[in-house]
Amino acid sequence: MKVDRDNELLFVAGGATGQAYVYDLETRKTVKVYDLAPAGASFINDVTLTRDGAWFTNSRAGELYRIPVSSDRKPGSARTLKLDAPAGTVDAGFNLNGIAAADDGRLIVSHTGRGALYTVDPDNGSNKLIKVTDSSGGPVAVTNVDGIAVRGDTLWAVQNFSNQVSRIDLSGSLRKGEVQEVITSKDFDVPTTAALFGDTLALVNGKFATPAATSFEVVLVAACSGG
Repeated sequence: MKVDRDNELLFVAGGATGQAYVYDLETRKTVKVYDLAPAGASFINDVTLTRDGAWFTNSRAGELYRIPVSSDRKPGSARTLKLDAPAGTVDAGFNLNGIAAADDGRLIVSHTGRGALYTVDPDNGSNKLIKVTDSSGGPVAVTNVDGIAVRGDTLWAVQNFSNQVSRIDLSGSLRKGEVQEVITSKDFDVPTTAALFGDTLALVNGKFATPAATSFEVVLVAACSGG
């Protein structure tokens, strides 16, 4: 979920329902429910905000969904953006997952099954792999990548079952990224998504390995070792 403070709206991804929900933060009422994809055959996983709306991922289809917001704070009709290969190619298991907006207007999405990150042109769905490396230039798979957060030229990739977050320095073209730090915590229990608050990273424990869990936590860690 994401909070749009400018328009006092809350956007929520509906998972296996195939839906997205928009709520008014002032009245706490439902503004609109969107049927983005068929229930049961889709998984609306994550959402990010841009200057004029919200974008959602579907982990079972090679497509994104945009819900625009007008100048009078009203969400409009949803649009489906079909993605080209490679990001749009559907594999077995979970596909597209986390999503974030880059400063240049492009979107960045994570692909859980491939342990990969892609940039996406929001106008036509074309996309390219971000080649992630270590400090020596060797290729790195962002294994179990889930939610992502982006600020400037830094991307934080939450790696759920790996119980870690990779902090990645992106090139200006977004074609490459170098892992600068791997963040861990004894309190991580399959973290799934993250939000940035200044120099603090807040991560939600999904506890996927503990299906009987009845309580869940938000774990706070420094966004970088110097933070």
